[in-house]
Amino acid sequence: MAEAGGDYKPVSNAREMQELLEVLSEPGGASLMLDRPGSEPLPVLLMDVRADESLVLDISAIREVAGELKRGLGFRLLGQARAKLVRTPVLAVTQTYEVEGRLLCEVPYPEHLEVLQRRDNFRAELSASMDAKVMLHHEKAPKPLQGALKNLSLEGALVVLPLGKGSLLASAPSTIELKLVFPNNSQLVVSGALRHDASDMERQVLFAGFEFVARNAEQERQLWFFVREIERETARRARAVQDGRHPDKAPSPLFQAAERRPAPTTASQEVEYATPMAQRLARLAAYLDNQLFAIKQGRRIDSVQLSRHADRLLALLDEDREAMLFALVCMQRDSALVQHGLAVAVRLADIAGQQAMPHEIRKALLASAMVHDLGKSLLPDALREATSLDADQYRELHVHVGRVMEALAGCTWLSRAVMQAVVTGANERLDGSGYPRGLQGDKLHELSRLMAVVDVIDAMGRDRADREAWSIDAIYKHLLGHPHQFDQRWVKRYIRHFGIAPVGSLVRYAGGELAWVLSLDERGQPARVQLTDSPTAPTRKMGAVIEKRALTLLGRPVETLAVPSASIPL
Repeated sequence: MAEAGGDYKPVSNAREMQELLEVLSEPGGASLMLDRPGSEPLPVLLMDVRADESLVLDISAIREVAGELKRGLGFRLLGQARAKLVRTPVLAVTQTYEVEGRLLCEVPYPEHLEVLQRRDNFRAELSASMDAKVMLHHEKAPKPLQGALKNLSLEGALVVLPLGKGSLLASAPSTIELKLVFPNNSQLVVSGALRHDASDMERQVLFAGFEFVARNAEQERQLWFFVREIERETARRARAVQDGRHPDKAPSPLFQAAERRPAPTTASQEVEYATPMAQRLARLAAYLDNQLFAIKQGRRIDSVQLSRHADRLLALLDEDREAMLFALVCMQRDSALVQHGLAVAVRLADIAGQQAMPHEIRKALLASAMVHDLGKSLLPDALREATSLDADQYRELHVHVGRVMEALAGCTWLSRAVMQAVVTGANERLDGSGYPRGLQGDKLHELSRLMAVVDVIDAMGRDRADREAWSIDAIYKHLLGHPHQFDQRWVKRYIRHFGIAPVGSLVRYAGGELAWVLSLDERGQPARVQLTDSPTAPTRKMGAVIEKRALTLLGRPVETLAVPSASIPL
């Protein structure tokens, strides 16, 4: 960001100020610079713009400077909007307060803004209707990842991606191939390195900023042409809007095909899931995918967002428990680490609810479980895909636990004891054979004993590099046969609570019929099932829902089946 200087031009027009501030309020749009020598930009979120009154800032991520701000230390807000560097005059906090775990502050609405045009690093902005796409290729992705081009410069590009695709970026090498594709099919392939990212939870999109690397003269020539044509097309459309009529000039050749097409789909277009609850759960899966990406980038988990999404997940569970339990098996389009985190979190919170645990403890359990395994994304592929581990590899495996604990360090609302019991206790065993600390017997927290049972039951039901998924029958037998490793009180409570054929199980009847269990009766037997033709993940095109007398005619299930995973194994 530029320092104070005479190159900045004041902007006092009310409408233009409002537009610039609205851009700064986008995720990642603003930074805070303290008014003292040597200051660096700090992360801040412009939460609310109250014209001619005040600005509301979320400073949860920089609580360490909150005291100085309260005592009157001035600061500027900095950002970029419409190819300009934007800053406020020096502001001072008038009040601070907490809202749902977030630390907010208010400052007076600025009398003016200051802008600096940066033609040497100009970024040409595209509207959604301009429909330019970016295809991201790297060898570890099963297929190209498609995004929308948001802006372009000679130096790099901003790409809008579906929020749930961050894990594919997390697995990418340091540079990847970007193919820019315009509506008239003009294309350019260039290498890029990810330099910054920001997520928009409401719109369910991820903004990924790439810096172009190793450009040659021809690529630079094409980039310059694209930037000029985007700027020209944007200006043409802006003049038409201002004049209130259809554009009178021909569009840029890059975008001629776009004007003859129907409205383009957006990068955030939702995929159809098997049930309405699964569709709602998909937004939580996208959030977790984004946190997986954040951990991969060495960042901490956002305290406010974790709290909000834990509340949302807990509310969905309490709203319709059985619909939520079934939705867990409908998420196979998502990363295995994300699926596992959601499933363990929901089942842990569900069984905790039957133990009359306070709401805040249930929420802390659920939040910790959601992210407990995301650190595995940092492990080398060779380690995650190994069919057996030697002593050195086993020690290397332990690292993922500490990385999650580091990522949660800023979540001050989250009980440290609960976090420790869930995240570090998931892989401990009663006989001391677990990790990371090899605790045993009475040294294991009660919540760790519970977490170990819930975690391993879900993990064993999923494909892994060294084995296929187990059926729930086989998993129960394994845990009951290893009392030296798993607390039998919690194993038996789990079986009583979720049943021999839990909601979300795939069962086979004596006549060969396959069905998904949708609900259980008071004896723990299937009370409602949905028929299916194949042992694959549920879809919207399954068979009839069977209950009551029709279900009685089927008899009792003769076996439960493991379902092959459609995503990358844990």
